[in-house]
Amino acid sequence: MTQDEMKQEVAQEAIKYIVKDTIIGVGTGSTANFFIDALAPIKNQIKGAVASSVATADRLTSHGIKVYDLNEVDSISVYIDGADESDNDFNLIKGGGGALTREKIVAAVAQKFVCIADESKLVETLGNFDLPVEVIPMAANYVKNEIISRIGGSPKIRENFVTDNGNYILDVHGLQILKPKETERAIDAIVGTVTNGLFANRGADILLLGTNDGVKTLSLKRS
Repeated sequence: MTQDEMKQEVAQEAIKYIVKDTIIGVGTGSTANFFIDALAPIKNQIKGAVASSVATADRLTSHGIKVYDLNEVDSISVYIDGADESDNDFNLIKGGGGALTREKIVAAVAQKFVCIADESKLVETLGNFDLPVEVIPMAANYVKNEIISRIGGSPKIRENFVTDNGNYILDVHGLQILKPKETERAIDAIVGTVTNGLFANRGADILLLGTNDGVKTLSLKRS
């Protein structure tokens, strides 16, 4: 089974977590795109969706799914999104597509976060995938130096890329993230940082993994 076929399977499985007659949150990236395509045939079962990026909003709209601004809604029943990495405690690295800030906001509002990925994304320790950090442009060099000093790793500005919020991304290579929650807070505390791609203090509630033997469902009760 190819990676795309695994993504398609988990995207279809995620449909089971849709709460009818509610507004849902939808993430960004290739796996989220498969989910949007799977959502289209049952779009009349939901009120609409909050998108985590302009690209996601465009794809939802192209399928005739109503897109809401987050400020227009009182609650989001479930957030469906992929991940670049997940550990066994459902701490995630996200932001390979550069939408981490809006993804983190929507995830924070959602009552449940269902992460969909292929099995290659599950790792023992986060950090093999470069950690994205969204920064205010004028602070990029300062934040880069502070990350090296406080956290370690090798931050590099993502070339020819600006987020939907008009900011830059630093991709931090060479990290071994043993304490994801602490690392997330430490990076966010650096002046000029908008947010970083660690989803640890608000990680996933359910992890759907595409495998050669079908979809594996993992759930974690968070305190």
